[in-house]
Amino acid sequence: MTSRELVLATLEFRNTEGRVPRDLWTLPWAHQNYPQQVKKIMTDYEPDLSGPAVTFSEPPVCESGDPYEVGTYIDAWGCEFTNIHKGIIGEVKNPIVKDDDWEDADKIHIPEEWLSFDVDAVNEACRNSDKYMGCGACPRPFEQLQFIRGTVNLYMDLMDPPKKMMEFIEKMHDFYCRQLTKWAQTDVDGLNFMDDWGSQQNLLINPSIWEEIFMPMYRDYINIAHKYGKKIFMHSDGNTISIIPKLIDLGLDALNTQIFCIGVDKLEQFKGHITFWGEIDRQHLLPKGTLSDIDHAVDSVYNTLWKDGGCIAQCEFGAGANPDNVYRVYERWNQLR
Repeated sequence: MTSRELVLATLEFRNTEGRVPRDLWTLPWAHQNYPQQVKKIMTDYEPDLSGPAVTFSEPPVCESGDPYEVGTYIDAWGCEFTNIHKGIIGEVKNPIVKDDDWEDADKIHIPEEWLSFDVDAVNEACRNSDKYMGCGACPRPFEQLQFIRGTVNLYMDLMDPPKKMMEFIEKMHDFYCRQLTKWAQTDVDGLNFMDDWGSQQNLLINPSIWEEIFMPMYRDYINIAHKYGKKIFMHSDGNTISIIPKLIDLGLDALNTQIFCIGVDKLEQFKGHITFWGEIDRQHLLPKGTLSDIDHAVDSVYNTLWKDGGCIAQCEFGAGANPDNVYRVYERWNQLR
């Protein structure tokens, strides 16, 4: 099978004979500190998921700087990030919206320029690749609101949402839907979205607020993908077990979340209902685990969650990770299938 066929069979729980598809995430930190090790992993265990290069006829007007360099980076919405560590992204210290009633929300720039991506170039890249191709858009409403307002302020706002904030959320969601719809009409294989929802033990906000404000947005994203015959992937860090049943009900195809933070055994109830798109514990095992620990971790994921699919061999080579452990993740998956 080609990479595209392998990933699709895995997502549809009909991968009876193929290996587990691979996906490696790297931060610039890994390339800066371990360039040869990154190259070796990518060569020996080539990833099956990829995506087209994206060019815009109208470049984002607000974006400036480099998100992974020390200094200041401005994103396409106008949010200012301060970074003190090379190779990882910084934090917003000076949010755009300062008024508690969101009266200054007109300062936010919705990056309509992102809709000007070169469709022909995207389709050509998909035709010329046998990898499973994701799209160059990633809605993240909860996180973008934090960047715009500041995390603590946003949590307070969500307890008693200001009218102007809800009006902005409608505008942001409309933009994200139009963006995903345009990507869904290209030749990519899958769409994606993200929001980090979990703390170490539970959701960051009350689940009822999540269901009221954010779940309907995710329903729309998932429906857009399926309307055009695409699969859809979501990333969310932390302990997200309380929302996984809801995401399954919405029809989400694949979830990248911190399954070791949750506890792999607690996820067995979802076996065969959703694909777990990674990962391997990057809090403890990838930085400090032994090779035997890595083997045990991969085995536990496979034995607990695999059902002719349902697993993608993914992990993140990020700050602090031991390159030998990252390599061993893919070596062990290869040994299993």
